[in-house]
Amino acid sequence: MAWSRLAEPGDIRAGAWVARRGAVAALAEVRAGRGEKRYAKRLVALDPARDLHNLQRLGGRLLIPSDPEWPDGLNRLETGMPFCLYVRGPMRLDEACVVSVSIVGARAATSYGEHVATDLGTGCADRGVTVVSGAALGIDAAAHRGALAVGGPTLAVLAGGLDRAYPPTNELLIGEIGRFGALVSEVPPGQVPTKWRFIFRNRIIAALGRATCVVEAGNRSGTMGTANWADRLSIPVGAVPGPITSPSSYGAHRLLRNGAVCVTSADELCELVGPIGAFMAEDEIVPAAEYDGLEPRDLHVLDALPVRKGVLVSVLCTRAGAQERSVTASLARLELRGLAEREGDGWRRAPARLRRETRGSGR
Repeated sequence: MAWSRLAEPGDIRAGAWVARRGAVAALAEVRAGRGEKRYAKRLVALDPARDLHNLQRLGGRLLIPSDPEWPDGLNRLETGMPFCLYVRGPMRLDEACVVSVSIVGARAATSYGEHVATDLGTGCADRGVTVVSGAALGIDAAAHRGALAVGGPTLAVLAGGLDRAYPPTNELLIGEIGRFGALVSEVPPGQVPTKWRFIFRNRIIAALGRATCVVEAGNRSGTMGTANWADRLSIPVGAVPGPITSPSSYGAHRLLRNGAVCVTSADELCELVGPIGAFMAEDEIVPAAEYDGLEPRDLHVLDALPVRKGVLVSVLCTRAGAQERSVTASLARLELRGLAEREGDGWRRAPARLRRETRGSGR
């Protein structure tokens, strides 16, 4: 808890020092005047007992890396791992992050982006996949709402303390996540969300998911930082394609060009998350066309058939550029499929009614 106040999120020098010496011994060195002065300057405001009291007053709990509830995914961050986590909500993090997906995107999202994010959040949560995001405006909020709408698991990583709902317009949403899912922060209650903390909050969002999906991201979007962290941690990255004219989809399209998986449905996103075979996206059933499976020579004859008045086989031979024997064989096959019919001495295309009846009978 002390180190979560002394060092800023993502401080790998402090992380390495604590990993090497241990949190207690490293803190003792700071108190003794050894180490970097920037940590010593914060000793005056250090009061872990007060922070713990404020956390408990919020109904929260503290997690450290040795706790059973600590999510294994955070260990991938090594010296960039949070010193501890401040958590509020009934959901256990270790269980929630076994099958989880981070859905992120632009704050200034389009209606298309919010619609897709909501569908992805709903679809993933409905399949028992925990939706991880940052409770920001736009895509984050839409993904959380989608998960909450079906009573599914969702987790929000905050850049400030658990008592600092940011943005304020999402205060009700953040409260709902805290009631039914989990709110997570690496800084003590009372800490304000700064730009630096937002940037490094993204590493936790990436590490808590088994895959990261970018719905919308502009040219200079912070969302790309989450995708970069996921890639650095060898976590699958997916991206949702958008209109090529939309600046909001520039980042997603750049990820796709660089090898991200194209995601167009919750089924496809869940495939990235679970073990091989756990989530299988069903192939879309495309109705068979009446011409499917025709040999090229039969198709040539079909194209040569008139729609209204029948013509002689000799005329079809000229039109199709084939011998009479071949044309006659093709006509027989087309007749069996209900695509051609006799009219006196000639042949023409079968009417649509006959084609439907023939297909329906299984001929």
